[in-house]
Amino acid sequence: MSVIYQPTGMAREYSPYALNLYIGCSHRCRYCYAPHTLQRAEGDYFGKPAPRKDVLKYLERDLQKNIYHEQILLSFIGDVYCDNADNSQTTRAALELLSAYHAPVAVLSKGGKKMLRDLDVFKTFEDRITVGTTLTFLDEAKSRAWEPYASPPEERLEVLRILHENGIRTFASFEPTIEPRESLRLIERTLAENSVDHYKIGKINHYKDADKWQNWRKYLLDCLALLRPAGKEVYYKYCLRCLAPDVPLTDAEKNPDEYIVRA
Repeated sequence: MSVIYQPTGMAREYSPYALNLYIGCSHRCRYCYAPHTLQRAEGDYFGKPAPRKDVLKYLERDLQKNIYHEQILLSFIGDVYCDNADNSQTTRAALELLSAYHAPVAVLSKGGKKMLRDLDVFKTFEDRITVGTTLTFLDEAKSRAWEPYASPPEERLEVLRILHENGIRTFASFEPTIEPRESLRLIERTLAENSVDHYKIGKINHYKDADKWQNWRKYLLDCLALLRPAGKEVYYKYCLRCLAPDVPLTDAEKNPDEYIVRA
């Protein structure tokens, strides 16, 4: 059994490889696609997930059999720093294995300060790791309404600052974008604090009438107006680009692998 896999579709825009350590999540985000993808009732998915059975054994087997030159994302199903059954000890052990085998890694989490428990392990990767968080709302009440048990926005922003100050490459995922003005305020904040190295910009998907909610073309243009002058690395996801096909973008802004970490 292989636990490192190659994602497809929209997930492939995030990473060439991925690793899911837990199946389930405690954050209970309203927009979560995982219960539908896994064909599970929300009551069966949202909770305090346990690690996948023997996941570390199979991970080491994968690492012994294959050399990974392109990043492995933790994770698409669940959050490796949510309120899980083993206090994210499986996450730490997996990171230690990945570092020992010199694999490049991306970590995406809304776990806030829980991520900092493994700052020492992040540092062992040197330039083979990027650590990021999803940013949706600067308004804490709105964040709590949509992501009730994820870390609050100020905590996520603080963690990005701490990671960046410790020499860890950082990224921010603006997918989903639910209210463009909130996302733009967050972009402005991270630019002012110089806490993010790479931005991934998308929109809300897998949610009723999502494409009708906002003027997505204007949102793309507003993001370009903020991020291009700042000289930041940015990838605009296809779900957003396809709603504004007349907006010219650079090859790098359309290439999902332009800024991934590599071994």
